[in-house]
Formats: sequence, structure tokens, C-alpha cells
Amino acid sequence: MCTEPIGPEHSHVVNIDTRSLVCVDRACYLLFTHDGAAGGKYRAVPDRRIHDPSFALTDIQWEALQIPVGIAFFFENSQMGQSVAFYPGPAGATESLLPLDTWAEIVAANPLLQTMAPDIEALLVYRPREGGMRCFLVPIDVPYELVGIIRRDWKGFDGGREAWTAINGFFDHLAEQARPWRATS
Repeated sequence: MCTEPIGPEHSHVVNIDTRSLVCVDRACYLLFTHDGAAGGKYRAVPDRRIHDPSFALTDIQWEALQIPVGIAFFFENSQMGQSVAFYPGPAGATESLLPLDTWAEIVAANPLLQTMAPDIEALLVYRPREGGMRCFLVPIDVPYELVGIIRRDWKGFDGGREAWTAINGFFDHLAEQARPWRATS
């Protein structure tokens, strides 16, 4: 956005119109931290990472969402005026049609989702093959980082050991970063 060099550790803003992430330096990032900055075209991606151990998502709800894999992320797209779902794969992030009645049930059962900022935060869900579920409210750039890891490491039909080691490591690191959610978070 400006002529300042961007280092490996940098921030992002979302271009709401094009649905793209833009790498920015700290000064440019701060310009877009307030609602309505740049006429609402750009929004700064926040840094909060929250884990809700009591997050409720049943197997029946997951099946109703029609996500064919064990990893997905969900966010409110303000341009469309609705929530959208994506799942990462070796070809990138694939959009999945989201049954809005099921999504409304999930939101009603999980107050954390009512705090999710449109366009710039996402619910990232991981349902490992071994069972269990890990759910995090994260900045929107975090799921796309995971997409990059999957694209980089995926081999063959099932991904291979290297990809699954990287995916599990990603979620372990995220769990270390995330703070537990409380209704006042």
C-alpha cells in the first residue's frame, strides 16, 4: 500500500470488494483498524485467537453442513450478507454451500460466534481422523495460512504423513496461541 518494505512478520488487511488479503506494514495496518476507514473498502485483520472448549457442533450438524473433509472454516461475508464455508485442499480453498438453517442452529448454540467480526475473523474447525474436534475463532488470514501448508505438503490421495504432521503441528501451535473464551472476551 505504501513504499515501506514488509518484513516476514507483518500484518494484513482485507480488501472487502475483491475478497483478498493485502500484506501491509504496521503504519498502513493502523490506518484500517477503525470501522469505515477507506470508505469501508479495507479492514484490518485482528490478532485474537480464541479456543472454546465447550463449543457445540454435533455430528448431525456437521453432516448437514455437507463438508466432505475434516477441516473447514466459516466467516460472515458482508458483501453477500451471509455466512460462507470453505474447506482447504491441495488445490486451495473450496467454497461449500452452507445450509443457513443448520448454521443458525450452530450460532445459537455457541455465543462465541456472535462475537465474530464479519470478513476479518473465521471459525476454524478441525475434526481429526482419531476423533474429537478442535474449534478456534481466528483472524481470517490463519485459515489461508493452513491452506498454504496443505497445498505445499499434500502428496497423493490421502496427503501423506508429511502433510498430516504439518496439519497437526499447525493446530497444536494454534492451541498454544489461543486463549480460552469467556463470554466477556
